[in-house]
Amino acid sequence: MLKRLRRRVSGTTIVMWLIGFSILAVVIGGMIATLASGKYTRADWINLTVYGISQGGVYALIALGYTLVYGILRMINFAHGDVFMAGAYIGYFVATYLDRTGFLDRHLVLGLTIVTLVAMLSSMLIAVLIERIAYRPLRRAPRLVPLITALGVSFFLEYTFLGLFGSGIKGYPEPEQLKGTITILGIEILKTQALVIASAILMLALLWFFVQRTKTGKAMQAVSEDKDVAALMGINVDRIIVITFAVGGALAGAAGVLYGLLFRQVYFFMGFLPGLKAFTAAVLGGIGNVAGAMLGGMFLGIAESLFPNLILDGLHIPAPYQLKDGLAFLLLVLVLIFRPTGILGERLAAKKA
Repeated sequence: MLKRLRRRVSGTTIVMWLIGFSILAVVIGGMIATLASGKYTRADWINLTVYGISQGGVYALIALGYTLVYGILRMINFAHGDVFMAGAYIGYFVATYLDRTGFLDRHLVLGLTIVTLVAMLSSMLIAVLIERIAYRPLRRAPRLVPLITALGVSFFLEYTFLGLFGSGIKGYPEPEQLKGTITILGIEILKTQALVIASAILMLALLWFFVQRTKTGKAMQAVSEDKDVAALMGINVDRIIVITFAVGGALAGAAGVLYGLLFRQVYFFMGFLPGLKAFTAAVLGGIGNVAGAMLGGMFLGIAESLFPNLILDGLHIPAPYQLKDGLAFLLLVLVLIFRPTGILGERLAAKKA
């Protein structure tokens, strides 16, 4: 019986690897054909890469909320994408008011700081309320119950914002000082992209420092290892869980503002696809791994920007950019075939983060 089971497992593994290598061969073939065609210039590839980095920074900030909560509670908070949406929406109203009064143009840095802080605080509050009302009573429940609850919270947030603000797409204001391009190391970059990249990198660095170097961060790592043992050591587990949701919510709110500046639109359903992609990024990097979520977000953003043109053009597929979402999830499948635990592996703990 055991021999038969081993044969089946090994046979399934071989089939998965064959599928993975077949897809990889097609991907490499498409890349070679595209580069050989000379259709894209060096400047085109640079622009696509810069766009991918800015988009990846947003994904990484959202992905960190997923990975932090999973690292502590071993649950996927599928409402996190809508926490991101809420931050973007509330930031939109503050940014619109400051733009209408002219404050945003006169004091760009201060104005954007106010918008970002309000969005972060709003998303933080929503995330903490979700944990206290929806998740804490279910902490000892079977894993399927919090998952279904998370989906319910997600729909609640979406349709609450739909009822309050309508289904129309709202345009984020664009301050005059953020229009045009700047040149960095001989490369022309849109000012909004430069701002998004710099802000994302700063927040990612601050989070890494918080988790790895502060007392609270070390307590989070201890709780992620074993909640019961951490409690015996004097750590307030409930407090650490609340802080985890608060930090994840704050990062999602900041990501919402950066997304609004980058794409200049918000609507009630905007959290679904970026949230799903951010979850994909967290899995790519290694769910529960802070550094992995950062790497996975950047990797996914760059891949989504570059690969449709780089791979699909060489395969003579019309309108390749329309397939960018499918390609992003195909990458997830490939990574999980060859490395099921993600690029850097799982866990929040210091040794592996």
